[in-house]
Amino acid sequence: MQNKKNNESRGAQAVVIFWLVFIIVIISIFIFNAETIKENFYLFKMRMTSASDAREEILMFDDDSIEEVVIGQPQQREIPETRSTPSQDITEPAAVTTEPAAIPQEPAPAQPGRQTQPQTPVQPQTPAAPVQTRDRSVYFTQVNNDGQILQSKATRRIPVSQSPMTDALNVLLAGPSAEELSRGLINLIPANTRMLSAIVRGSTAYINFSVDFLFNTFGVEGYVAQLRQIVWTATEFSNVNDVQILIEGRRIDYLGEGIWIGSPISRQSF
Repeated sequence: MQNKKNNESRGAQAVVIFWLVFIIVIISIFIFNAETIKENFYLFKMRMTSASDAREEILMFDDDSIEEVVIGQPQQREIPETRSTPSQDITEPAAVTTEPAAIPQEPAPAQPGRQTQPQTPVQPQTPAAPVQTRDRSVYFTQVNNDGQILQSKATRRIPVSQSPMTDALNVLLAGPSAEELSRGLINLIPANTRMLSAIVRGSTAYINFSVDFLFNTFGVEGYVAQLRQIVWTATEFSNVNDVQILIEGRRIDYLGEGIWIGSPISRQSF
């Protein structure tokens, strides 16, 4: 029984403390926002008492100036009217006349004895240096009258650069020209194959192709022909003896149906 009374007493005290705190908070809000509440109250009062007037004026005062605010209209400041004294003369603005634009005169010929500014001669443009090129050998595929698949050399004139083997292989991937096609040369490297990188370490060229290199629609003979085209073209360079094929940066063991490419391939591998 005594515990029940104590709990009720504590609950009543908590309620009293809550309301005291609430009242203190409300009073504090009113104290810190007294000016804002006062201005809003005046604004509300003026709107209620002058609802029939579409143009209301409110005077807002501060310590330094008086500012007029018109509700519903853009703020304008009244310009005081200036009255002229009897002794003050009023003059009309001068009439504005429009004269015709002056016709440009041609420069007068130079007179004897007068120095003239020498004209700077126009420098002729220097022709661009011709691009240096060099013959490179690339290998395509050709089928002879007996149905044999052979490698056929084609000579291309390629611009000289710091990566001649890469340039030659890119020409090979682009396929034979119209003249080479007329001679029966074809490209059996799968379409859309991209060369991702080509570097030489020692005497081995590491050539990295996209995954399209793995899919040849001509079967085993097509796979052998595409490898020969790559190996023969790369080994045309004197510092390359064999080629390591990479696919998307990885070394794989077989191409197609059991064709080994897990180690460097040379011309003697076929």
